[in-house]
Amino acid sequence: MNTDLQDYSHKRYNILTGEWVLVSPHRAKRPWQGQNEEVSADDRPAHDPSCYLCAGNTRINGEQNPDYKDVFVFTNDFAALQSTSKTFSVNDGLFKAESEQGICKVICFSPDHSKSLADMAVEDINKVVATWQKEYTVLGAEPIINYVQIFENKGAVMGCSNPHPHGQIWSQSTLPNEVEKKDHQQQAYFDKNQTSLLGDYLEQELEVKERIIFENEHFVVLTPFWAVWPFETMIVPKRSQKNITELSEDESLSFSEAISKITKAYDKLFNCSFPYSSGIHQAPTNGKPNAHWHWHMSFYPPLLRSATVKKFMVGYEMFGSPQRDITAEQAVARLRDLIV
Repeated sequence: MNTDLQDYSHKRYNILTGEWVLVSPHRAKRPWQGQNEEVSADDRPAHDPSCYLCAGNTRINGEQNPDYKDVFVFTNDFAALQSTSKTFSVNDGLFKAESEQGICKVICFSPDHSKSLADMAVEDINKVVATWQKEYTVLGAEPIINYVQIFENKGAVMGCSNPHPHGQIWSQSTLPNEVEKKDHQQQAYFDKNQTSLLGDYLEQELEVKERIIFENEHFVVLTPFWAVWPFETMIVPKRSQKNITELSEDESLSFSEAISKITKAYDKLFNCSFPYSSGIHQAPTNGKPNAHWHWHMSFYPPLLRSATVKKFMVGYEMFGSPQRDITAEQAVARLRDLIV
C-alpha cells in the first residue's frame, strides 16, 4: 500500500466521471463538535396500519395496495416526471430549457414493514433483482424512455419519507448528468482500447486487493479508489455486461448475495440500520449498441464517525470539489472485518 496516500493530502481521479476528489486523511483526527443526528428507532412492526406502502393499506390517492406477498410495484403517486408532459423548448439568449418526459415507479421490496435489504434472505433479494430486470425491460421499451434509473434512499437522514423497505425507478427521455458523464468516459476508453473501462479497473483492483471487501464467483464488492462518501462501496460484475438483464440465474443469485453481504456489514459498522442512497448505473435504453457500458451498483452512505455523525457536503464540496477525510483503504479495512 502506498503510505503517502494514507498520510498526506492528495487528489484521486474518478475514471467513470472524469472528475477529482480531494482526500485529506490527516483531518480524520480533528475533534467533532458539530451536529449529531438522531438515530431512528429500529423496532418496527411487520405491518403498520398507517403505512401507505404496507399490503392491503390505502395510499394517499385512494388506491388500495393488494395483499402482496413478496415484491410490489406501482406508479409513483407523486411522480417527478410525467409521461404526458408537453413537448417544448426555450432558447431565448441565455435562457435555455427543454421539456422532459418520464415514468416513475415505486418498488416495495417486501410486505414486512420491519425489514430492510439487510434483513432479507438472499432468495428474497433475488426477487427484487428480478423485478428490477423486468422494469428495466418494460420501461426501456417505451418510445419516450431512453434511460432507466433504479435507486433506493434508505433512512430518514437520506430524506426517505417512509421506513417501509422500498426503492424507486425513474425513467426518462434523456440521460441524467451522472450517467452522461459515465457514458462519455466509458465510450472514450472503449474506442481507444476496445475493452471495458470498469472491467480493466476491476482486474487491477483484484491484483492489488487493497480495496476489495467481498468477492464471490461472479461479483466483487469494493470501495472505489476515487470514493467520495466515507464508506462508499460499489458492486461490480466480473463479466462485462451492459445491463442487469444480461445476468444469468447464477449471476443474479451472486448479485443478491453481494447486496446482502454489504448491507449487513453496514448495519454492523455503527450498530444501527445504516442509511444510504444506492443506485444502479447501466446502459441507456436508446436503441444503440452501448457495447462500452459495464453496469454497476453504488452505495453512498452519509455516516462518518458513528451512527449520529454525518458527512455533510458543504463549503468546499459545494464550491470546489468533493472531499473526504478517511481514505478508501481505511474504510475497506473496517467493512471487510464485518463480512460474514
